[in-house]
Amino acid sequence: MPSTPQPPGQSLRSAPRTLLALALATGAAAFACLPAAANAAPGPGASTLGASSVTYASATLNGSVNPHGQATNYVFQYGTTRGYGAQTPLSPAGSGGVSVKVSQSITGLTPLTVYHYRILATGPGNATVGADRTFSTGPVPLSLAIAGVPNPVLFGDPVLVEGTLSGTGAASHEVQLQANGFPYLSGFAAVGNPELTNASGGFSFPFIGLTANTQLRVVTVGKPEVVSPIVLEGVAVRVSLHVRAVKRSGYARMYGTVTPAEVGALVGFQLLRPGKSLNKGGTVVKAATASFSRFSRVVRVQRGVYKALVQVTDGAHVSSYSAPVLIR
Repeated sequence: MPSTPQPPGQSLRSAPRTLLALALATGAAAFACLPAAANAAPGPGASTLGASSVTYASATLNGSVNPHGQATNYVFQYGTTRGYGAQTPLSPAGSGGVSVKVSQSITGLTPLTVYHYRILATGPGNATVGADRTFSTGPVPLSLAIAGVPNPVLFGDPVLVEGTLSGTGAASHEVQLQANGFPYLSGFAAVGNPELTNASGGFSFPFIGLTANTQLRVVTVGKPEVVSPIVLEGVAVRVSLHVRAVKRSGYARMYGTVTPAEVGALVGFQLLRPGKSLNKGGTVVKAATASFSRFSRVVRVQRGVYKALVQVTDGAHVSSYSAPVLIR
């Protein structure tokens, strides 16, 4: 059949009408000579799998992707509702023809919260979403941190063992102070009565009568059992220093006591200067009584502020300075 010439100025928009008229005139056989429509690229397969390694603040999201021979990428969408609101970085799944397992880790989650998630795979012009799944984050594990205030503490002075119980359920939780004194062979034993943490998980144990270096820790009472790191509380010897004039000009007697008794410990007399100290002689601690020892030495002096440093090496106590003494 001769073709009908197209009137001048007819646009491609009129082509459907022309084809329709042609079909009506010649029957369906006219469509046999039209080119077949291009086959659309198959969309990737995507399946959401169960989450793993779930903690109070993180999780690993798992899924599988079948690229169906097309270059495919994927993300996980997640959030506290089916609206999600967050997603993982875009990652490649390859261009193979079989399903591959994929995963992404997420962090910064809220404890004790239900999260929704799904996988989204994208290929050339096509996208596929997996089913919505959920997981629940757990509680924040309890943990303990403590410190002795002050540390070291002077022999005979009280010390406070302060700390914080952190985590879910930290408020109003019973905690107990334990101690293991030098030479640390007896094991930890309870000191005083348990205390309840405050609304912020804080607590403070007074410790009176600490006579030697002691390992300290705090434990929870009941479940879950939580133990703090061990803190070594040093007990510094108590040093007194006095100065007395002698007949020899430019010299003075420096004397004092060390409590508890530290017979044989070295004593150094130091003249304090801005940013440094000058050694002005020393002596050795000698026996006095069962509870304290003495030292005494005549040394050359000049005007200024002096301290006595007692160096202890027995392991039961730590070295310490006396209070300052002014020589005019």
